[in-house]
Amino acid sequence: MYFCKKSRYNDSFMKKITLFHGSTKIVEKPILGVGNPKNDYGLGFYCTESLELAKEWASTERNDGFANSYEMDIEGLDVLRLNKTPYHILNWLAILLKNRTFVLSQGLPVEAKAYLLENFLPDYEQYDLIIGYRADDSYFSFANAFLNNTISLEQLRKAMYLGKLGEQVVLKSEKSFSKIVFKESIPVDSSLYYPKRQARDRQAREDYQKERNATSSVDAVYMIDILREKWTNDDSRL
Repeated sequence: MYFCKKSRYNDSFMKKITLFHGSTKIVEKPILGVGNPKNDYGLGFYCTESLELAKEWASTERNDGFANSYEMDIEGLDVLRLNKTPYHILNWLAILLKNRTFVLSQGLPVEAKAYLLENFLPDYEQYDLIIGYRADDSYFSFANAFLNNTISLEQLRKAMYLGKLGEQVVLKSEKSFSKIVFKESIPVDSSLYYPKRQARDRQAREDYQKERNATSSVDAVYMIDILREKWTNDDSRL
């Protein structure tokens, strides 16, 4: 297993950030240990810095919701920023494989999962806060396609920006939960924001199909290449 060193939140960022949590409920006090352990980064409190995304996440087909707003002092927190150097797309995928439920066919996908977990999984549970991609249904299918060797590593990288889902911020520790302060709860009209949520996912899938149908370069890297060539986490090609 690959272990990454802890790093403080970049000094260029403000010490206080505004976060939003989309939900069908008002959540004034997030509680450590409550939630779905099968989410992207395991058990934690999932937020975004985008109010619009939080409103979409709060909306369901039948129910209105709330974009809960918080202020958080991040000074002194250990933050894992998966979208920044030295981390890369395979670190994100390994964490996803660790936490989400993948239905994999025998053969290459099973071998690929084991190899990624062994060689690219960061020690993410040691951090107070994780910032990284959000894997909704469309993104989840992209990851599955990569494991099945049907899209290249570069296509997977590009897919992460389709639909502009943005980043999610996940509170993981008691220390991080102690630093989040509830500000207000903003009502969300599902008749307005659920269609927006669907449209964003649909656009991501359409853009992905265009990218997938594009001709790959002769030197494109696939999962089978990573296995055969025994890539490691510090490979210069990542």
